[in-house]
Amino acid sequence: MKKLSGVILSLLLGAITFGALAAEPVMPAVAAPASPLMSGGVGGQLTQLVLGLLLVVGLIFGLAWLLRRVQGASPRNGQLIQLLGSRALGPRDRLLLVQVGNEQILLGITPGRITPLHVLKEPVQVPDSQNATPEFAQRLMELLGKDHKDKK
Repeated sequence: MKKLSGVILSLLLGAITFGALAAEPVMPAVAAPASPLMSGGVGGQLTQLVLGLLLVVGLIFGLAWLLRRVQGASPRNGQLIQLLGSRALGPRDRLLLVQVGNEQILLGITPGRITPLHVLKEPVQVPDSQNATPEFAQRLMELLGKDHKDKK
């Protein structure tokens, strides 16, 4: 019995060794030539990095454009709550004048609280300001070819 198990063990080891030798290729495979764009060098990696970055930036701009188009489709005149004015009192404290329907409410905003300070009996007439957008935003709109003043 010991002789039979020894023979089986030697046959198994021989089969494993023969299988390992048979699995090795006789000739090494010829590698396909790499494209110059995706070659393993630094230039190829840099090109791949730049193309990936351009894809991500393009996706961000595309989604921003789409979001702007979708928001522009909704009617702005149907809003029930409008912010009429804002004044900073400190780095984190503000006063807001809000119109809800026909009522105007003066709100005090602090980091942990919103307090109604006064409900105005007569609505305050807020003049339409010509230069309501910050200078940077206005310049950006001019560079993009859109005149923000005409858009109301």
